[in-house]
Amino acid sequence: MKRKAAKILQLLMLLTAGFAACSAIYFLADNVFDGVFVRWFEETFTITESHFYPAEGWGDIYTYIDWRRLKPVLLGGFVTVTLCWLVIVFFAAGFAARQREKRAITDISQRLRAYMDGNAGAMDVFPKSQAEIFAQMSDIKSALLQNQRRLQEETTRKNDLIAYLAHDLKTPLTSVIGYLSLLEEAPDMPTEQRAKYTRVALDKAYRLEKMINEFFDITRYNLQQIVIQKEAIDLYYMLVQLADELLPALEQNGNTAVLKADETLTVHGDPDKLARVFQNVLKNAAAYSYPNTEITISAEETDGSVIIRFMNQGRTIPQEKLTSLFEKFYRLDGARTSGTGGAGLGLAIAKEIVTLHGGSISAESQDENVAFTIVLPAH
Repeated sequence: MKRKAAKILQLLMLLTAGFAACSAIYFLADNVFDGVFVRWFEETFTITESHFYPAEGWGDIYTYIDWRRLKPVLLGGFVTVTLCWLVIVFFAAGFAARQREKRAITDISQRLRAYMDGNAGAMDVFPKSQAEIFAQMSDIKSALLQNQRRLQEETTRKNDLIAYLAHDLKTPLTSVIGYLSLLEEAPDMPTEQRAKYTRVALDKAYRLEKMINEFFDITRYNLQQIVIQKEAIDLYYMLVQLADELLPALEQNGNTAVLKADETLTVHGDPDKLARVFQNVLKNAAAYSYPNTEITISAEETDGSVIIRFMNQGRTIPQEKLTSLFEKFYRLDGARTSGTGGAGLGLAIAKEIVTLHGGSISAESQDENVAFTIVLPAH
């Protein structure tokens, strides 16, 4: 309503200005210049004729407009005025459009600022005519909030990483220094005790080396400097060999590994890197399995894909934590004090390798059963 009233007021002002301009021109032409315009018009565009009537004994003088002369002038003036008016309207419309566009941009920017700052709801900020903008901005705001949450999570995870690294690296390093100090302080230590301390210090040093190697590995995979050299792999034999290699680690907790797969099953991939994937997943299953339980390894080919699944019995993992298992430096609650693993990079490295092969890896957990599923292209 305010805009309509403003437009009507502008039109009235324009008409008033036009009328005033015409009146001023007429006044100047007919009064200030002492009727010069009128005399010029009469001399140029009028015809004067005199008529005498003998019978009546009187005569008369007639003056009328010469339309043959006036018509071209009027037509030319009309065309000139019309063209001038069109030019004025064109520039005025362009100026008005720019002003409207500027006001619209200012209005939208103010609405966007109010919406993004969270000072008002979307329905309160955007009118129905701007429903499309509202929908797009809702998506943008949701994405920004999600990115902000991710950034906060990354910041928190980075801070936790610093604390975890300090703890994980310091613990075995402290043990190494402690046992080496004991060996240095007691040169006459019994041979059996010296061998024991040396073995413990060496084990801790190996753990430090393993953690450092994991850090380098995840960096290399993230930078995609790894070249995958694919070839046909006897998958059944690889899984059997893997279970045999990890048998000592499984027996420490009373666990066993059972393989269920076709002996002729093959997959196309990098043997060394896929062996590391299966090793990391099986180690993880062994670390979090209940004592004296069975770990089932199954493999099958379906619709051009090879599906490898590792299933174990263990504490149910909450759904919100399943996707985090494959994030760098993530370990389940209590894992850092259990001595069950390295820096929490095993599953992250496995995911990077599987992704480079064009496959996927996922985790499921319910009713104290945990399953890791790896899907790889068969060819």
